[in-house]
Amino acid sequence: MSLPEFKLLRPRSLAEAIDLLGRHSDAQIVAGGTDLIPSMKQRLFAPAWVIDIRRIAELRGIRKLAGQGTEIGALTTLSEIEQSSVIRRDYPVLHEATKTVASPILRNMGTLGGNICLDTRCLWYNQSLTWRTSCGFCIKKDGDLCHVAPGGSKCWAVFSGDTPPALLCLDAELEIVGTAGARRFPLRDFYTNVGDARMKLGKSEIVARVHLPERTAGYRGVYGKLRVRGSIDYPLAGVAVVLKRSNGQVDDARVAITAVNPAPLLVRGVETELVGKAIDAELAAAVGELAARTAKPLTTSALTPEYRREMIRVFTRRALLEAAK
Repeated sequence: MSLPEFKLLRPRSLAEAIDLLGRHSDAQIVAGGTDLIPSMKQRLFAPAWVIDIRRIAELRGIRKLAGQGTEIGALTTLSEIEQSSVIRRDYPVLHEATKTVASPILRNMGTLGGNICLDTRCLWYNQSLTWRTSCGFCIKKDGDLCHVAPGGSKCWAVFSGDTPPALLCLDAELEIVGTAGARRFPLRDFYTNVGDARMKLGKSEIVARVHLPERTAGYRGVYGKLRVRGSIDYPLAGVAVVLKRSNGQVDDARVAITAVNPAPLLVRGVETELVGKAIDAELAAAVGELAARTAKPLTTSALTPEYRREMIRVFTRRALLEAAK
């Protein structure tokens, strides 16, 4: 499949990129290109302008800030995060999640910002134009029908990024820059849980940096991922767990899930269930039930919704027991 015709722009600074976005409202941003380029070939996107931001040096790198945590530029590659001694030591759940993304070649190209902004997908959307034409299109692209939930008015295309659930567990914040200035807010407020309008990012805005707080540095972390093949594939269910313990009891804990909803989500009630207690098999199973109830998998992939929900339950239980060792 060939790419549609477009004009390529290559800004050298963040300010220049924002200016170009302000002047071309129909532009698409490309960083690593591992998500956008295949989608353009499938005619899911056909922008007149593509803004290549890979040369913006100020959006790269991992910086530990004294007393303030760690800052990661949105253009930092997944391989750089995987290989970072700072991330491996202070935020192991992010290291664990990052190293499961796709394959080493794709991690060399893919960026943290791209993984955070990953497009939602399902069996009927993430296909060629010929396929989608034969199905009458869908709510997310060119149609008014959801094949996943026929008769409904909501798009259930699923979010399948690996790093966002880990970042949610770490209380990460996003720094977003646009023509109206810069804003910083928790990652948990970035996603909408609606497949065809997945994130709160304006057309003239760029995700610039991710901030990891000092208070979650050193939390024990585990990430579990279900996929058909051991490499390349997106998750069909994913669970991130972080724990802080003292004297064998939980001081703080979070669980987040991915690939079973239109957004990555924190599981509610985990702190109430775990804080002040020692984790055992029964307690881990109870939190697994909370995670399974949060998951809303539908027929967006080749595996059944029932199996994916069950694996959320299983991965949560396993991850908690592993983190508590």
